[in-house]
Amino acid sequence: MAAYRVIILGGGFGGLYAARAMRNAPVELKLIDRRNFHLFQPLLYQVATGSLSPGEICAPLRGILSRQRNTQVLLGEAVDIDPHARTIQLLDGGVFPYDSLIVSTGSQTSYFGKDQWRTWAPSLKSVEEATAIRHKILYAFEAAERETDPAARAAWMTFVIVGGGTTGVELAGALGEIAGRTLKNEFRDIDPKAARILMLDAAPRLLTAYPPDLATDAEESLKHLGVSFRPGVKVVDVDGAGVSIEDEKHQRERIPTKTVLWAGGVNAGTFGRVLAERTHAATDRSGRFMVKPDLTLPGFPEIFVVGDLADIPGPDGNPLPGVAQVAMQGGAYAAKSITARVKGEAHPAAHFHYSDRGDIAVIGRAAAVARIFGWHLHGLLAWLVWLFIHLMYLVQFQNRVLVFIQWGFQYLTFSRGARLITGSAVANSVNPGPTMRNLAEE
Repeated sequence: MAAYRVIILGGGFGGLYAARAMRNAPVELKLIDRRNFHLFQPLLYQVATGSLSPGEICAPLRGILSRQRNTQVLLGEAVDIDPHARTIQLLDGGVFPYDSLIVSTGSQTSYFGKDQWRTWAPSLKSVEEATAIRHKILYAFEAAERETDPAARAAWMTFVIVGGGTTGVELAGALGEIAGRTLKNEFRDIDPKAARILMLDAAPRLLTAYPPDLATDAEESLKHLGVSFRPGVKVVDVDGAGVSIEDEKHQRERIPTKTVLWAGGVNAGTFGRVLAERTHAATDRSGRFMVKPDLTLPGFPEIFVVGDLADIPGPDGNPLPGVAQVAMQGGAYAAKSITARVKGEAHPAAHFHYSDRGDIAVIGRAAAVARIFGWHLHGLLAWLVWLFIHLMYLVQFQNRVLVFIQWGFQYLTFSRGARLITGSAVANSVNPGPTMRNLAEE
C-alpha cells in the first residue's frame, strides 16, 4: 500500500509546526519552500535596525527537520495547483501529487493598490527587505553628515514610519534608540538626537489590537525616545523626496523625507490568489480564505489553510490576527487532523480553537507593553517577558545563545554590532537596488 502523501507549502511558523507535529505520523511528508531557511519574523525589525544579523534569526529547514525520517525538504516555489487531480506545480516545472495539503505560504505587504510606493518605502517581510531598511536608515545619517543645505539635511534626518501596529511601534522605538543612544558622539556635523521620527496611521490610536491603556503606555514610551505619532491621517503619495498625507478633513500636507518605512497592512501572496481561483473559495478583502472551522477549504477537505492566509473568526467575531501564535497552533491542529485521518481515528477536536496567550510589543530598552492571559503589563516586567518568549521560540539552541549574548551587550552598551551599510551606498539609497526591484516584481 502506497504511503499517504502530505505536502506542506511554506516553512514559516505554520508550516514548520505542522511538520514537527507529524514527525511520528505514518505519512510521506514533503515541506516545500522557496527559501531554504525558517525566518523568525518577530525579530526581523532587529535586523533592520542593526541589533542582530540575519543568520541569528534564521535556521536551515533541512537542519531543523534532519532527524524526521518521514520528512523531505525541497527548495521550490509553488505557482499552480490542480485541486481535482491533487497536484502542485512549482516554478521550475516540477509536479508533486498529494493526498493532503497544508498551505502556509504567508502574506505579502499591501500598499493598498499603490505598489509603486514600494520603491521608496520598503516593508519588513523578508531578510532582503530588512537589510535594505538597515541600509536606508544608516545611510541617511551618513548623508546628513555631509549635507550643507539645511533643508536637505532636515530631509535626511526625518524618518517616517507608515503604520501604528506592532511592527511600526518596534521599528520606531529602535530608531529612537539608534538616534538617541547608539550613534551618540559618532558624528561631528550633526546631532543624531535631532532626528525627527514620525509615525503615521489612519487609525485613531496606536496598537488598535491592544487594550487602550497599553496603547497609551506605548505612546508615552515612544515620546521619551523622541518619536511623534500622527493618528487619523492616510498616505496619499510617496516618492524619493517625501510623503504626502491627508487628514480626516481632507487637508493635505507634504513631509520632506528621504526615509519612509512601510509597516502597513498585508494581503494574500501570489499563490494564495492562484489557490482562490482554482478552488473558487471565498476570500476576504485581504485575500484571506474563509476556511471552515476545521481550517479546510469548502469542497476540499484535504486542503488546509493556516497562518496569515486563513480568515478564522475569533470569539468576538473578528478575524484572528496574523501573528505567529495563530500560525503555530493552526499548523499543529492541521497536522493532528491529517494524522487522525490516516490512522482512521476521530480528531480530538472537530473545530480549531485558538488559545489566546496575549500580545506583546517592545518599544526599547526595558520598555514594552504586553497583554498576557488577561494581565496588562508594561515597562521592565513586560520587556523581560518579551525577552523570555522570543528566546524560547527561536528554533535552534545556537540562535538562542547568540541572540542572548547580543542582547546582553546591547543592554549594557546600547551598541548595535550589525550596523553595516552593504552594497553601493549611493545607488541603493537614492534608487531601489536590484534586490528591491526583484522584490517589487514578486
